[in-house]
Amino acid sequence: MITFTLNGALVKTDDTPDTPLLWAVRDTFKLKGSKYGCGAGLCGACTMHVDGEAVRTCVLPISAVAGKQVTTIEGLGTPDDPHPLQQAWVVHSVPQCGYCQSGQIMSAAALLAEKPEASEAEVEQAMAGNICRCGCYPRIKQAILAVAGSGDAPTVDDLAMEVTS
Repeated sequence: MITFTLNGALVKTDDTPDTPLLWAVRDTFKLKGSKYGCGAGLCGACTMHVDGEAVRTCVLPISAVAGKQVTTIEGLGTPDDPHPLQQAWVVHSVPQCGYCQSGQIMSAAALLAEKPEASEAEVEQAMAGNICRCGCYPRIKQAILAVAGSGDAPTVDDLAMEVTS
C-alpha cells in the first residue's frame, strides 16, 4: 500500500509500485485534468507538483511519491477560487485545443512559486520543455508574465478591468 497526500488529502493506493503516477491519479483517483502526451517525460502534458516541484508524472513511479505531497491541476485552484494563472489563461484566451494546458499551468505555477517576479527569459527557460502543438506559446508567455508582474505585461487585475469596462 502506497500512501501520499493528493491535493491536500491523505490517500492510499494498492497500485503496483511501478505504476506511473499519472495513471494512478487518472485511473485510481479519477482526476482527469493531467494528460498523457508522450509517455517519455518530454512534452509536459502530465506535469504535476511533487513537494512543490514540477514533475513529469508519466515516467514517475507511484512508489516515488510515498509520503510526499502531490498537487494536480484540480488542486491548484477551484472554480470558486482559481489560481491567478488559471485566471490569466482565461483573460489571455490562452488555450486553443487545451490538451497541454494543465501541464503548462503546473510548470508555470512551480516557476512562480520559486520566482514570483520571473523575468521573460526565466519564463522562457522554465517553459521550454512544455510542448503546445497549437502554438499558443506567445499567449502562454503573456499570461505568465501578467501574473509574474514582470516587464510591461499588464496584471490579471488590469486585464479584468479592461474586459469589464
